[in-house]
This record gives sequence, structure tokens and C-alpha cells, in this order.
Amino acid sequence: MSKGSIISLFSGCGGLDLGFHRQGFYSAVCVESNPIMCESLDLNQVSKNIICNEIQKVSNEKIEFTSGLKPGGVDLVLGGPPCPAFSKSRFYRTEMAHGTDDESFQTVEEYFRIVEHFIPKAFVFENVHTFAAKRQKGALDYVLLRASELGYNVDYRILNAVDFGVPQKRQRIFIVGWKNGFKFKFPSATHQDPASDLLFENDLLPWRTAGDAILDLDNEKHDAALAKHFAGGKDHHLLEEIPPGDNYLFYTKERGHPQPRFQWRSRYWSFLLKLSPEMPSWTIQARRSNNMGPLHWRNRILTIPEVKRLQTFPDNYILAGTIENQWRQVGNAVPPLLAECVAAEILKMLYPKKINL
Repeated sequence: MSKGSIISLFSGCGGLDLGFHRQGFYSAVCVESNPIMCESLDLNQVSKNIICNEIQKVSNEKIEFTSGLKPGGVDLVLGGPPCPAFSKSRFYRTEMAHGTDDESFQTVEEYFRIVEHFIPKAFVFENVHTFAAKRQKGALDYVLLRASELGYNVDYRILNAVDFGVPQKRQRIFIVGWKNGFKFKFPSATHQDPASDLLFENDLLPWRTAGDAILDLDNEKHDAALAKHFAGGKDHHLLEEIPPGDNYLFYTKERGHPQPRFQWRSRYWSFLLKLSPEMPSWTIQARRSNNMGPLHWRNRILTIPEVKRLQTFPDNYILAGTIENQWRQVGNAVPPLLAECVAAEILKMLYPKKINL
């Protein structure tokens, strides 16, 4: 039985929601501005009520009417405001606006406009880990102060998905606010680096690898069907020589290559980055590219079924749109398994005596 009402904001294709649903929560309403992502939400029945519009155009009253929820009767406001100013690609662009100086910071303000109106028992605010960086000019400070003004005891933690059973290194910040003086207990890691000296001194499992997740999807007989996943472009011949788990730096003087092709740190680190089946994947980006990895160890672009596995989406999860649209949805999502770990702790605090829903 579902229990625990969610107002889901910036729902994307539903990664956060899916993780919380696995712990018995339900999304009374999803608010998402991208029509293709709204279609994905609908196809997977993430919520019976989907508002497909920009958040600043969605009134509190519209959310009340659509969700059937009233102020004070909401368990959780959930979401990660999309703000380009916080992205890693923007992080080193000193000539561009950052944090609260960027006009897209309005999405964060809108998130708390809804928290203020509905007064949920708790909220979960998720974003890229660089949200907490000093360069973001007060973004984190704004959230902590605004939450405190609204009467929430708030704390935050940067969680790496690979430490929670996701076969991918992916850091995200989770900011959790709680009413009535409670302080949220963040989930403890379930997995750790197999090279750690502590591996045999605790009950943690070794990190899951890309091979664990997608090896069974790879079939050399299907090469012809994978032709559209050709990777590397004019550098494909170089990609073929790069060992699994390495990138373009393999071809630098500093790495001892006899015929260097690239200058040290002259490209994005993900250029010609190749997965190893024996290591976790690196972060799946929101943009599908033929030369920016992680790329498959068989020198091709990953397929949508493979990136869904690396993000811990179910194989039968339906994504609307073109391959590029589908990739962007998965690449922007929170891994459902990571979301589920956070949801389990939320559940314990909301329903301490009835955690089996």
C-alpha cells in the first residue's frame, strides 16, 4: 500500500520518484516543463497527475487542485531544480554567472515558494555536488537560510551513487529539511572501493562494476545493429588503442607514449574515455556524444538499455523521444537506487513504527 504523499517538482523522467516509490511513497503530482519528459512520466505511470509547464507558471492553487493536497497535509516536497549555473561544465567558466547571480536561480526560489505554501513534513532538495562550491556565490547559503526561515531543521550531504550499489561514480548533493526539530540521518554506504583496506573489516560490499551491470547486454553478433553507435569520429582509430579504463591522456608524453597525440590536460577529461568492465562507470552525462565518454570498452557509444542499467533504471522503463532525447533524460536523472536509499531513511522518520508499507 502506498503511503507518504509527494509533491514532485522538476520531475524529469522520474528517477527520484521511482526510488521513493520503491519505499512506498506516491507522487500525488509531478511538475515538469519538458513535454518529452512529461510523456515518459505518463508512460511509466509515475503519477496520475502531471502538470507539464514551467514552475513559475504553476500556481500553488493549481498544485492544490491537481494533487488534492492542502497546506499542512503533505508529507514531502521532492525535486532537484535545474540550474545550469551549478553544472560542472559551467564551474570553470569564470566569465559566466554563477549561483544566485544566474537568472536560472529562479528555479530554486520557486522550489521554496511551494515549500512555504504547502508546509510539508519534510523536503528533499537534490542537485549536482558543485552546488555547494564557494564559487556558486551563496547558493547553498540561500537554501539553508530559506529553509531555516520556514522552520525546518536542515542538513546536507554529498552522496556518491557508487557507494550505494549504483555501478557508476556520480556525486549529488542532498539537502533535507525536517519540521518539529528532527534532524535527518543520511543513509550509510552499502558498498566501497574494493581496493580499500577496510573491505574485510566491515560488512560493506565491493563497488559494482560496469561489467556487472551491462556485460550481458553486449553481443558481438549485434555489431551491425550497433553501427549507429560508432564512436570517436576521426579519432576512432585512436580510441581502439586506448586501454579500458583510460582516456586520451594515454596518448600524452607524460604517460610515456612513444608518439604523443595530445598535450597534457588539453581536452575535457572525458574525451575518448573508455569504460572498463572491471570498474564502475564514470558519470553518465546528459549529452550523447561520439567522442566524450564514458564509451563502451568495445569502442562504441553506449546504448540506451546500457545507460539505463548504469543509472539503475529498470529494463522495462519506457523513455519517450529520440535516442538523444532518451539519453538526456537518463543522463539528467538521479539513479533510482540512490534515491531509494535516501527514501528508506525518510520513511523511518515519517513512520517510525510502521516502516513496512
